[in-house]
Amino acid sequence: MTSRDAMSKVSCSIRLEFPNRESAEKVFRSVELDNAGYVQARLDGVAIQADIEASSLNSLLHTLDDFLSCTSVAEKVISKGS
Repeated sequence: MTSRDAMSKVSCSIRLEFPNRESAEKVFRSVELDNAGYVQARLDGVAIQADIEASSLNSLLHTLDDFLSCTSVAEKVISKGS
């Protein structure tokens, strides 16, 4: 592996939209701690905008899968409380 290969990164951005800002905030707060160091996420109106960067495609897919799984569970939990 050359130093150029070591610096290669893969990235993706994803936007998750919710029915209202309150739902987006609740899901965002639910997954925020798990994101540290892996996902840069922010609230944008009724959506969560997330940016992921990893050293390999496999790592990116693993992080994306984890993020989507956690947001899905959080969304199900808050929808049952409504």
